[in-house]
This record gives sequence, C-alpha cells and structure tokens, in this order.
Amino acid sequence: MTIAGKIAPHLPYLRRYARALTGSQASGDAWVEGVLKSMIQTPDAFPADLSAKIALFRVFADLWNAPPGRRRDLAAEAGNPVDRNLSAMTPLPRQAFLLRSVEGFNGEEVGSILGAAAAQVDDWLQSANQEIALQMSTDILIIEDEPLIAYDLEQIVEELGHRLIGVARTLKEATALATGKQPGLVLADIQLADGSSGIDAVDEILKQGEAPVIFITAFPILLLTGKGPEPTFLIAKPFEADAVKAAVSQALFFDRKAARRVA
Repeated sequence: MTIAGKIAPHLPYLRRYARALTGSQASGDAWVEGVLKSMIQTPDAFPADLSAKIALFRVFADLWNAPPGRRRDLAAEAGNPVDRNLSAMTPLPRQAFLLRSVEGFNGEEVGSILGAAAAQVDDWLQSANQEIALQMSTDILIIEDEPLIAYDLEQIVEELGHRLIGVARTLKEATALATGKQPGLVLADIQLADGSSGIDAVDEILKQGEAPVIFITAFPILLLTGKGPEPTFLIAKPFEADAVKAAVSQALFFDRKAARRVA
C-alpha cells in the first residue's frame, strides 16, 4: 500500500490535533497541508518502522518542532502567515498532553511521536497538569441536552476551578443564558433536545462577543474534513475527563494569548 493509502484514515485526527496546537482551523489545516507537501518531497522522512498513524504524527511533530528557520519555511510554503509568529508555538508539555489526552496515544506512543524517552514524557505530562491547575478561571456555558453528560462536564469544569454560567438544552436556552452573562468559554453539543443545532446556538452567542468554543459530538470525523468552516476544538463522545481538560486548557491558552496581544 502507498503512503497516501496508509495515512488517509488518520488525516482527520491529525487535523484535530493540528487545530488544537495552532488555535484555529485555518492554521491547523494549513500545517497539515504543509506536512503532506513535505512528505511528497521527502518520502524517506516517513518512519517505516512505526505504525502509519504514529509515523504520520511523528512527521508532523518533527516539522512542528523544527528549528525556527525550517519552521518559517514550512509555514510560508503552506501559505500560513499566522505561524510565522513563533511565539504562538505550543510547547512540548502541551503537545504531550494533547497527544495523550485528546488523541488517545499511550505514553510510549507519545514518546515515539515526540522523539522522547518515557521518563521525559512523564515529566511533560506532569508539567502540563501543573500548568492547567494554575490557569486562571473563567465563566463557562455548557450546551448539552443529555443530563448525565452535562453533569459530567459540570464536574470537570468546576474541578478545574472555572465558574458555571449554566447548562442549556436548546438554542433558545443557550442564547438566554449567554445574554445574561457573556461566557469566557462554551462547551457545546452539536444536536440539541428540540432538534436545534449547537452550532447555530454558538453562532448566535458569538454575535454578542468573542469566546473560544469546544464542540462535543459522537461523530467528530464528520467535522474534520478540512473543507469549509469547522470547529477548532473538537472532542468525541464518549469522552475522557482528561480530554476535556486538555481542550479547555488549550482553548483558554490561545484566547489569553490573543487578549495579551490586543492589550
């Protein structure tokens, strides 16, 4: 089988990871495009001794963590001026945490992707957890029509030290809650109780003010095609608590970087 055939099933998940690393759909998808171009130019860079998925993520990580000059060249080749600002780079502990918590790689696989020993990966994961624990709190709105899932999300965000605005089951409830208090972060299901759309609810809320959004769905692959507007942060159902923590932390990480730049 060709390399293209081997990696095709794993590209949606690389897009999810790249979007989380860069903080936007456009930047993440541009990086994936740049990595694919690089693989065409240098196919020997694809590690034949690793599984296709791990090898794909390894190629991405090698280029993402490349020296500044090479990283600028890749960003330029991908038509991605945002990533020419190297200060936006997600550090290694966060990369390890996203790979482990959101993408579901085990510690050994994370080490293979990042080219690190198991002890180093453990140190990175511990560092990321400590950083999350110190992160400033914000007001979070949950849009979810399944009570048990909503309860789990409530417990997670409150455990992280964030404040809950409320839980909405429909578009109407969501917009009403957001009108009362502008959220600093939104966790949203795609399909809501009355047949309304979580995406439409978020669109209405964002008309009132900017806030990072994390979508939660049982069918994430449908929103990872790289075509048209799609979520930057996406979690699959059923989810692990660490996956939500990682996504919340990363979304706020970029939101606060943006706030500092504006200030």
